[in-house]
Amino acid sequence: MRNCLTIALLLLVSMAATGAKVKYPGGKKYIYRYYLTDKKATEYSIDRPQRFLSPRSLERRERQGLKVDSTDLPVPREYIRKFRRRGAQVLGTSRWQNTILVSSEDTTVLNELARLPIVCAYRLVFVAPDSIDKPEDIRWNVHETFNRWDSVKNDPYGMAREQVEMLGGVCLHEAGFMGKGITIAIIDGGFQNYDRIPALSQAKVLGAHDFVEPGNNESATSVASGSGFHRIDHGTKVFSSMAARAPEVIMGTAPEASYWLLRSEDHDTEQPVEEDYWTMAAEFADSVGTDVINSSLGYYKYDDPLPSYRLRDLDGRTAFVSRTASMLAGKGIIHCNSAGNSGMGQWKKIGVPADADDILTVGAVDAQGVIAPFSSVGPSQDNRVKPDVVARGSNTTLISGRGTLVHDMGTSFSTPVTCGLVACLWQACPTLTAYQLIDLVRRSADQFDEPNNIYGYGLPDFWRAYQEGR
Repeated sequence: MRNCLTIALLLLVSMAATGAKVKYPGGKKYIYRYYLTDKKATEYSIDRPQRFLSPRSLERRERQGLKVDSTDLPVPREYIRKFRRRGAQVLGTSRWQNTILVSSEDTTVLNELARLPIVCAYRLVFVAPDSIDKPEDIRWNVHETFNRWDSVKNDPYGMAREQVEMLGGVCLHEAGFMGKGITIAIIDGGFQNYDRIPALSQAKVLGAHDFVEPGNNESATSVASGSGFHRIDHGTKVFSSMAARAPEVIMGTAPEASYWLLRSEDHDTEQPVEEDYWTMAAEFADSVGTDVINSSLGYYKYDDPLPSYRLRDLDGRTAFVSRTASMLAGKGIIHCNSAGNSGMGQWKKIGVPADADDILTVGAVDAQGVIAPFSSVGPSQDNRVKPDVVARGSNTTLISGRGTLVHDMGTSFSTPVTCGLVACLWQACPTLTAYQLIDLVRRSADQFDEPNNIYGYGLPDFWRAYQEGR
C-alpha cells in the first residue's frame, strides 16, 4: 500500500493534467496505465518460479545469488479479467511495477476502471492523434555484396576496427571472448531486413517480438513482415554493430552472442505508452533468460496534450521506464542505454531511462576521443555520474537496412558498440554479478578518478577490465 501511495503522489500532477476533464474528438482511442494495490489473487508462487520464468532466467539469478521475489509474480489473471469484463482491451501488464495497460474509446469505461478497489492510481499514457502519416511497410532490396571501397584488405575488422580497438575490444576478441554463451536483447524501434542481410546471416537470433503491434507477432520467434517492426532500420544498425561478421568490411563487438530483437518504439507518435512497451519488452527479456539489454532509446518530451518530463524528474525513480531500468541489475541483467543526442539543443541533458540506477549510460565521442557535441550530458538530478562511459559514436561503422555499409552518428550507436563488449567481458568473467561487472567497466575507464558530466568515467578499456576481473 505504501508503494501505491508513493505512485499516487508522483502522478498527482500528471493526473490533474491528463484526466477525463480534457475533451477530445469522439472516436479516439485512449490508453491508460492502472497501478494495482496488490497481487493477492495470484495463482503463482515464488516457490515455483519455473511456472513463469525460463530455466535460463532462473539459472542467471541463481548464479548471482539473487532470489525470486513478489515483483517477479505475474499480475493475477483474475485482476485482468475484471478489466476485460468491463469492456476494455487489455494491452499488457508489468509484473515488476504491478500495472495493467488498457485501451478503450469510451472514457466512461476507463474512469469506471479507475474506481475498482484493486486500483490505487492511474495515468493517461496515449491519445490517438486525428491522423497519422504512416508510410507503407518498405523492405528495400538488400545488397548482397559491399562496395570494394568499403573493405580494408587483410583486416578482419575492416572499417570497424577503430571503434572496437578504442575500447580494448580487439584484444578481448583475440583472447577468445566474442560473446559466446551470452544472450543480448535489443529493445529498439525496428529491424528492417535483419534476416536478409548476408553480413548478419551468421548471427544467432533466438527470436523477435513486437510490443507496439503485438497482433503482428506470428509466433514466439517471428514477426509478420507487414508490421512496423520491419519499417525502420534503426535497430538493424544497432544489431549490426554487435552481430555483423563480414571480414575486411565490418566486425561487430559480440558476433558470437545470441540475440532477441524486441520492438517498443512507436515512430508514429511520442507518448508515455512507449515506456510501458519498453517495460514489457524488458520483462520479456528477463523471462527468457537475457543477460544483457541494449536500448538506444530515450524520452523527455511527449506530444501534446500529455505532459513531458522536467529536469528535476531525472533521478532514476520518477519516470516509469527508469524505475524499470533501475530494477534490471537486481534481476541479474546488465543494461546499456544511450545517453541521448540533445547536447546541442535546449534540453542538453540525458533523458529517461538513461537516468536509471545501476546501468551503463553511454555517451558518444569521435575518432580522437573528443566528446561529440550532440552527446547529452549529466549528471542525474540526484548527482550520480552520467553518462557512465563513452564510446565511438561520431561516426560509427554500421550496416543499414538495405545491407549497405554506412557511417552514422549518435549515442544510439556508441551504446551497442559498448554493449557487445560488455557481453564479451561477462563471457570472460562468468562468476561476476551484474553489479560487479558494471563497476568493473566503470573502473576500467580512463577518467575514473576524475569523472565529469560530459565524459562520465570516460573511455572504458575492456582488456584492462578483463585482466582485473578474471
